Amino acid sequence: MLLGFLAIVRICHWLLVIWLLLLWPPAEVQGQQFEFRGKRKQQTMNFQLIKNLIVIPVYINDKGPFNFILDTGVSPLLITDPSILDTLDFSQLRPMKISGLGQGEMIEAYSSNTIDVSVGASRMDNVPTAILKSDIFNLSNFLGIHVHGLIGYYFLNSFVVHVDYFSHTMKFYRHELKRKIKGFAVPMEMILNKPYLHLSVMAPNVGLFNARLLMDSGASFALSLESLAGQKFPLPDSNITANLGMGFGGLISGHIGRVHNLSIGRVTLSDVLTNYPDYADGAAKVMSTGRNGSIGAELLRRFHITYDYRNSVVYLKPNSALKNAFDHDMSGMEVYMEEGKSNRFFIERIEENSPAEKQGIRPGTELLEINFKSVTSLDLQTIVQLLKAGDGKNVVLKLFQNDEIVYKVLTLKKRI
Repeated sequence: MLLGFLAIVRICHWLLVIWLLLLWPPAEVQGQQFEFRGKRKQQTMNFQLIKNLIVIPVYINDKGPFNFILDTGVSPLLITDPSILDTLDFSQLRPMKISGLGQGEMIEAYSSNTIDVSVGASRMDNVPTAILKSDIFNLSNFLGIHVHGLIGYYFLNSFVVHVDYFSHTMKFYRHELKRKIKGFAVPMEMILNKPYLHLSVMAPNVGLFNARLLMDSGASFALSLESLAGQKFPLPDSNITANLGMGFGGLISGHIGRVHNLSIGRVTLSDVLTNYPDYADGAAKVMSTGRNGSIGAELLRRFHITYDYRNSVVYLKPNSALKNAFDHDMSGMEVYMEEGKSNRFFIERIEENSPAEKQGIRPGTELLEINFKSVTSLDLQTIVQLLKAGDGKNVVLKLFQNDEIVYKVLTLKKRI
């Protein structure tokens, strides 16, 4: 995984949720849900899977389709690209400010309960919505497609939702339909409209403990551990310093390490790659729910998943990815595709003491070829995989750097 991307979609939702719960009293949204029109009771639709994230087509006020990330870590609808709402009178919206993970200031946003949303054949009117004043996350660059926002609780609470990461399909159906669900059941604890799991984790310098973890399909990492007993979570002895991405407040710094194992239901996963955000930039800034951290899509994608928010349970069926190792980027550079420049890839942050830094690669460099193959024939996901192809493997890069074409040979290195 590329470090800067690990948390761009780990946008901190905490204070956003708190603001919106104040703006929309529970009675005002009680009973609201997505519903099929007519006699339809279920639907199957395709989604795009990019860097572990589920991107679905969504219609806003009968316009679209727009690309939204299906995110169990967000409660209200979050619109990151306000340009899709060109028919709204922003002077009539309620301004608010949002804080969260990161080193920067609070950002400006609007709240609305006049947004109508359709997903497939289902629709909900007057969806509680937060609208960022500007697109601060640049999700489009890092996913390689234009991303307009995130959708979570109100859709997931309306149906039983089955996600198949392998076939890239999502099936959702009314709760009154009785379907046999494959997999083992894991109880969820719903807090502020978000699902939490209580899982057993064996962590270095901590030992075995019961962790309260947010289930977060909108985060591309596997596991993040933030706090323990109200204090910074102890780091493992083996770790690397890393930029973990962007939150509402700016850059999130921290470390990456591993835990010995994590048990979820009847399955135990070993040597799990883990983010450790700096406490001052993360857990210390947000209202405590007693959580220790979160599990993200790098872990979730190893299962076929069925969400049943109404009954506070999730069903997990292991798929063929279960035994895959938790690999980390081995190049030390972050690659993105600049929006509006189709199939042009650029390098952003460079990790200290990484193969990329040792070869003199600099931010802003354009990537032209990998292993003598033009990147115009590759997508972002393929490039990510090539840059974690294996410890000790050589990757030949053709670059445009400092107004000239240069070749670099990276020897990939497993750094954690």
